[in-house]
Amino acid sequence: MLAAILYDSRTHTTEKAAAFIAEGVQRAGLQPACFHIDEADAEYIEKADLIILGSPTYMASVTAKMKTWLEEKGSKLDLAYKVGGAFATEQYIHGGGENAIREMLTFMMVQGMMTYSGGKAYGKPIIHLGPVGMSQDIGSFRDLFVAYGERMGKLAAWLA
Repeated sequence: MLAAILYDSRTHTTEKAAAFIAEGVQRAGLQPACFHIDEADAEYIEKADLIILGSPTYMASVTAKMKTWLEEKGSKLDLAYKVGGAFATEQYIHGGGENAIREMLTFMMVQGMMTYSGGKAYGKPIIHLGPVGMSQDIGSFRDLFVAYGERMGKLAAWLA
């Protein structure tokens, strides 16, 4: 089973978070691939069973580049019936990471995807909508992102 983790990243922080998620997805037995949205492999994405989107938070939302990608390129992909999730990075506490995640999850639902986070089903760490990590010390959020990737991978494998 394939998993595609797509992200925008200005300072490589969101890229690092994507790599942490990929580690968790791999633990669940899926084959993950991470793509900056500028280099997204449409063929791989359409073959993937699991799609996870990530964005830095800018103005309490996704970046303009992510918004443009969602509207212009992402909307042309066949994503219906795939499992989807989202994550964000932010520069300061309450910087809008959950708003960014909601925007990406809304896009996924409009595309006919099944969105998931694990919620409280796995216990702690409880991840309501998706994980958010602080840019200044993204390494300290590694375990959170790995756990999220593993949970998402387990669900995708269970549904297959």
